[in-house]
Amino acid sequence: MLMPTMRTNVFDDLFNTPFFTKSESSMMKTDIKEHDNCYDLMIDLPGVKKEDIKAELNDGYLTVSAESNTSKDEKDDNGKYICRERYSGSYSRSFYVGDAVTEQDISAKFENGTLKLTVPKKEALPEKQNKYISIG
Repeated sequence: MLMPTMRTNVFDDLFNTPFFTKSESSMMKTDIKEHDNCYDLMIDLPGVKKEDIKAELNDGYLTVSAESNTSKDEKDDNGKYICRERYSGSYSRSFYVGDAVTEQDISAKFENGTLKLTVPKKEALPEKQNKYISIG
């Protein structure tokens, strides 16, 4: 008589991979704390290396982007692959910080999977006004 055996299916874990389990809302969760003269942004980036993070300031928008590449190898006792998985992805978030803020004004520190950015509060630059010459 044949008895069913408990066997792990390679596809059982397919939908538990980061590709299927991470949603847009779970990536780069950000806390913003306001102080008298600045804002602190704390962005969760678990599993991301410091060198895979980029922060850019352009036209008053601070954009933080990150890439993640992971490889998972499982071998049996003979060294043959049972399962071999690779994950990669990139994501970014943008925050309007104002046109008066420059790259030199922003400080950044990455520690224990959290990126902390400190952005000063600055008054908006006055709009350029045309200076007319009166014609007499």
